[in-house]
Amino acid sequence: MTRLIAALAFAMLSGATYGADAPPGAASCSGCHANNARVETSVPPLKGRSAADITSQMIAYKSGQRPGTIMDRIAKGFSEDEIRAIAAWYESQK
Repeated sequence: MTRLIAALAFAMLSGATYGADAPPGAASCSGCHANNARVETSVPPLKGRSAADITSQMIAYKSGQRPGTIMDRIAKGFSEDEIRAIAAWYESQK
């Protein structure tokens, strides 16, 4: 049932969702990934970034293919459907 809900959320988020509520887990990303381009940090912003890029990077962290200091541990907490929903939401934030 949870996977069905995540798949439906992904399908809904795939279209134009500017201003839509963030999917579960997405809000916590801004703790490290600044929403404002004026904030100087070595952590890249996610807002407006390609969903395909975010998804591939998160799956690489999740699988251990890409090493990380904390992202590998964070990514393991999300299913691939949740990762896709979060990535689609961030891509829609322009």
